Amino acid sequence: MLARPFLLRRELGGADMSEPLVVNANLMLPADEVRWSAVRSSGPGGQNVNKVSSRVELRFDIRASKVLSAAAKARLAELAGSRVTSDGVLIVVCQQTRDQHRNLELARERLAELVRRSLVPPKRRRATRPTRGARERRLGEKKLLGEKKRRRASTPKDDG
Repeated sequence: MLARPFLLRRELGGADMSEPLVVNANLMLPADEVRWSAVRSSGPGGQNVNKVSSRVELRFDIRASKVLSAAAKARLAELAGSRVTSDGVLIVVCQQTRDQHRNLELARERLAELVRRSLVPPKRRRATRPTRGARERRLGEKKLLGEKKRRRASTPKDDG
């Protein structure tokens, strides 16, 4: 009878950490590369908040990952920003709901979205030149600003 809640959760599409995290059709993060822990959450929950560990912390070691390329790892670290520790571990935290299992699902979705975004290489910037009109407008504005500053001067300049 103990296994029934687990079966219900799986039937309802709940997250199970023994399954790999599907990022897209071509990539799955193995279950052993993603660790999670539950801690007490802050915020709403009433008397329940001090008893139940509903906040979920997902940890993914970017440097040790075997499925991401070096370029994707670098982009992921850049996208994650302050969520990456000095050891290269990405920490995704979710305490959005009062349900630990739902928070785990949300945290897994967030990690998958971050990894998905890191797989797309940024478009290279094509160098362009300013148009003739844009150059003329810029120089005209510079002339006007110079005139304005010259009029503000307290003493007129002598030519000669």
